Amino acid sequence: MINLKKIFISSDHAGYKLKEIIKLHLDKKKFKYTDLGPINDNRVDYPDYAHKVAQKVKTNNNHVGILICGSGIGMNITANKHKNVRAVQCFNLKSTKLSRLHNNANIITLGSRLLTKKSALNYVSIFLNTKFEGGRHKKRIKKI
Repeated sequence: MINLKKIFISSDHAGYKLKEIIKLHLDKKKFKYTDLGPINDNRVDYPDYAHKVAQKVKTNNNHVGILICGSGIGMNITANKHKNVRAVQCFNLKSTKLSRLHNNANIITLGSRLLTKKSALNYVSIFLNTKFEGGRHKKRIKKI
């Protein structure tokens, strides 16, 4: 695992079940995390939960987030409204790895209705275990 101080995870109602599966995976891999809700699959508004995670992640370079909604799109759009947040919607292994290597992404967004459980868990593992390369990419990120 790379040097992560905190992992924050949240979802909306559509992503709740996948969030709970991801939490079990994180427990198994001995990752420490904070669940910012919701506590069940009752209908909620995804922006409320995306903002909670983004607020936490933007305050520290070593904080990362995991956001899950039905498509991953709404959470992604909302999180990226925050300064110093680089949220990415990952859809395959390569995009997930490159999001960390080249873009130093600090929030992964997942679509519970678009991904298999196995894919989602793989993307989370890659996201959490891939270190930013820095170098030429650091200069580019400063331009965002």
